[in-house]
Amino acid sequence: MSEDRRNDSRPKRARIHKPSRTEDPHRGAAAKPGLRSRQAAAKILGAVIDRKTPLDGMLDQEHGNPAYRELSDADRALVRAILNSALRHLPRIKFAIDSLLQTPLPEGARALEHVLTVAAAQILYLDVPDHSAVDLAVEQAQLDPRNRRFASLVNAVLRRLSREKEAILEKVGSVPAIPAWFHERLVTHYGRAEAERISEAQLIPAAIDLSVKSDPASWAERLGGTVLPTGSVRLGDFSGAIPSLPGFAEGAWWVQDAAASIPARLFGDIAGKTVVDLCAAPGGKTAQLVLAGAEVMALDQSSSRFRRLKANLDRLGLEARTKEIDMAAFQPEELFDAALLDAPCSSTGTTRRHPDVLWTKGPEDVEKLARLQERLLRHALSVVKAGGLVVFSNCSLDPREGEEVVARVLADGGCERVPIAVADWPGLEEAITPVGEFRTTPAMLPLDPPFSGGLDGFYAAVLRRGRV
Repeated sequence: MSEDRRNDSRPKRARIHKPSRTEDPHRGAAAKPGLRSRQAAAKILGAVIDRKTPLDGMLDQEHGNPAYRELSDADRALVRAILNSALRHLPRIKFAIDSLLQTPLPEGARALEHVLTVAAAQILYLDVPDHSAVDLAVEQAQLDPRNRRFASLVNAVLRRLSREKEAILEKVGSVPAIPAWFHERLVTHYGRAEAERISEAQLIPAAIDLSVKSDPASWAERLGGTVLPTGSVRLGDFSGAIPSLPGFAEGAWWVQDAAASIPARLFGDIAGKTVVDLCAAPGGKTAQLVLAGAEVMALDQSSSRFRRLKANLDRLGLEARTKEIDMAAFQPEELFDAALLDAPCSSTGTTRRHPDVLWTKGPEDVEKLARLQERLLRHALSVVKAGGLVVFSNCSLDPREGEEVVARVLADGGCERVPIAVADWPGLEEAITPVGEFRTTPAMLPLDPPFSGGLDGFYAAVLRRGRV
């Protein structure tokens, strides 16, 4: 479920399905409609914020959070909308709540804070009646022994939030919508103005981009989309099931963010060449390499992701050699002409679709992943022939996981940077750095029609292995 947006700085309140009436195990009677979904949202929000648990796993319909799984489809949609809004706007919601408290919440009152955050997200950013959000938050507090004594406070704070909503929204608009540690990092690398643009852009839910096998213009017309500078087709407003779209069943296209489609195109002409995709799942980049005429070997170490890789290639009718293995342990019998390393990273460039990332990751994770990427990049260079190319990429906005990794590898010798030509990327000239690397941000494409939606933050560089 996605949020619409207005032309002004305040997001349009997303429409929500009416929740169903469910049994209240605490009272042995029918719970108020929507109570179970608010309780589930507060529990899951707490797991993200307090225990750094990724959101996707908890919202899995088969193996996710039990409180979420027991809900109806409509209530699950409500929970997703609440969590996405709460996580996207969390610093602003916290600022708003704190401004209405005469004294700070007691230390350790995390469950109470999550109840208030869930309600505030509805009042400020979702199309839920304010009185319903307030009433259900008070009910949550009364049902929880930890929060029962704060029920009147919850009622007072949220009613005032509802009454003063417009003024509060205007006031919080100057608060960065991302964690302080990440905002400071963006300011350091991109400058304050660009950091603010990125912060605002990540509030806009990602559009759906498709990579097509051929004729993007024709598919854009057929699907009511727009061709982007990457050659991807961006769909317009779409809320149905992806498999129902024309071309899915016959494997004419696959879902792939426009920025994620860039790295595989940086090799140039690879027809007839051997290429290894070292971290291949879910298979979008592998598909691009196969369509470009390469002989591709695709690796992934995760069994579930490896199955998804093979399933996607089967649907697309594309063939590649596949191997389930940790790429760091991969020792080919013959060296390849080229290697693509889309490395594991903090994923801070994907917050438009994964707003939990900035709350489950921190500076220590970035440093740890940067060290891993450096080891993997050095290994990637070892599996290509002398003069062979390695494209290194990831979806992090932090230069510690991109520019700084490549700089250290280059400083040791044994390879050279192959500059990316600005002329080869009309419409994305600003994404090419002065040294010839790719750096996209969520604020890079216009956020208004026809491109509405920006890009994932991505980094990519092309290296050539020297003579051995």
